[in-house]
Amino acid sequence: MTADYQKMEYIGLIDIPLVEVKDDIAEIILYNARRHNLKIFANDIIIITQKIISKSESRLRDLRSVEPSRKAIGIAKKAGKDPRLVQLILNESEEVMRVRKGLIITRHKNGFVCANAGIDHSNTVQGDIEQNMVLLLPEDADRSARLIRDKIQEQTGKKVGVIIIDSHGRAWRNGTIGTTIGIAGVPGVVDLRGQEDLFGYKLRATFVAAADELAAGASLLMGQANEQIPVVIARGFPYPLRESSLNELIRLKKNDLFQ
Repeated sequence: MTADYQKMEYIGLIDIPLVEVKDDIAEIILYNARRHNLKIFANDIIIITQKIISKSESRLRDLRSVEPSRKAIGIAKKAGKDPRLVQLILNESEEVMRVRKGLIITRHKNGFVCANAGIDHSNTVQGDIEQNMVLLLPEDADRSARLIRDKIQEQTGKKVGVIIIDSHGRAWRNGTIGTTIGIAGVPGVVDLRGQEDLFGYKLRATFVAAADELAAGASLLMGQANEQIPVVIARGFPYPLRESSLNELIRLKKNDLFQ
């Protein structure tokens, strides 16, 4: 009997322990899947929050060890932020794009635009009441994704994809959404130009940000507070897996009409 429907599944991995420096994220995922009798199938996509990647890659920083520059102090006054945090934001950014009370918008060194260079206090270190510890984004999230993907493929014998995601705001929209910051083996963008719609019209300018759509769906399961689901497996992705990089999703500055 042939199924007369299509479906996608998002499966959240539970009971993943708090990650520490040098932990092997791929091994943690594989162990958790075995423990819960969850098989990893060909074309599964493993979606991982950047927080556990950053922790494993020693991206924690103690504000008490940061010496702010004159530029950081000036921006901090305008934004109402800790100058030491602002210095870390500057260190992680190509440029500062906007500053207002409570917010600094920057272009991260990896090309995307986000608030505060993606540096976060939340869910960082247990017992850090004074919030001295902050977490930077992975230095090269594409590389992190490739290493995890390669190990999972080697251990399972299955072709899979990996994306690393973070919560970002968007121009002209309220609220944050799961956004891809690192990819391995998943198309960042799917080009549908030349395909026909329901009425035979050939699409001329349709590009689907497939990796970001995956990220947004997974983020619903991961949550933003105490859900403790840092890894989600997406199953039933409707496009073929292939090699890609984050650059597919980054609009070139010369083509950006919103700056």
